[in-house]
Amino acid sequence: MSSSSPLLEVEGLSVAWDGEPVIRSVSFSVAPGEFLVLLGPNGSGKTTLLRCLAGLAPPSAGRVRFGGEDLANRPPHTRGIGLMFQESALFPHRTVYENIAYAPLLQRRPRAEVEREVDRVVDLLRLSGFEDRRPDQLSGGERQRVALARTLAARPRLVLLDEPFASIDVELKADLHSEFRRALSASNAAAIHVTHDREEGLFLGDRVGLLFDGALETIGTPREVYDHPRTVRAARFLGYNVLPGPTGPVAVHPTDLRWEAEGPRGLAASVVATGAAGRDRLVILRTSDGTRVELRDAPASGALAPGMRVALRWERSAPLLA
Repeated sequence: MSSSSPLLEVEGLSVAWDGEPVIRSVSFSVAPGEFLVLLGPNGSGKTTLLRCLAGLAPPSAGRVRFGGEDLANRPPHTRGIGLMFQESALFPHRTVYENIAYAPLLQRRPRAEVEREVDRVVDLLRLSGFEDRRPDQLSGGERQRVALARTLAARPRLVLLDEPFASIDVELKADLHSEFRRALSASNAAAIHVTHDREEGLFLGDRVGLLFDGALETIGTPREVYDHPRTVRAARFLGYNVLPGPTGPVAVHPTDLRWEAEGPRGLAASVVATGAAGRDRLVILRTSDGTRVELRDAPASGALAPGMRVALRWERSAPLLA
């Protein structure tokens, strides 16, 4: 990631539909070559934010600067920003080669240059041998690679990625994660990637922001964001338990919970279900006020069964804002 001036600057950006706010005064920046991930649940405004940055949705307030230029009057096709949707949206009756060549041809680049560009991204995304196939002859992962190749062939300085792995089989995702990062880096393109998958977002991002109800709650390195949830909502989204502390709610990771036979100490809870979670045992519990609690520990730590009442304790926790 470069330490130079920001490539993209978003200041107080708001979007409303029929008078209802969808994006609420969002501000952030993206450095040249940076991979920024915006994490949030479905309905948090992630796609609307990307569409606004791409020029496909009008802001109701705020400013977007790209390369130092205000984009207020810039039409989408002249912004130098590529947008890739959750579905590949390839032209079904065009071949892989024709899909990839579409953008540079639209830019009226010389034919020889278009051919070199297609060859570059085909090689970059390991699509050699697929050039004459049509989208219905490709797997889901292959279609997404072609979609990224088509996006990169336009030579954007920033690529907006809208849940590009949401419909991809789990076993293919890891390879695609690394391929996308490598291809973007080789093309000198920065990226904003939005997803509701916290593991994906924390793995991919140079920085990560949490977006809830159209507002950007926090932004930082993946470690900063994960280790220091600020609010109850952020803690729950990141997989923490929210439990009562001495001065207010605290975030407790499932691996930091311990249990013992019910007694005067600890937080009383009942076991709802148990099961394997990889090498760990996952235990689902409910406290007396109905709060759902997850505990992860070693299978050999003792017998737990649905209906058992236990006392929970923990040593590590993070205080939370309500």
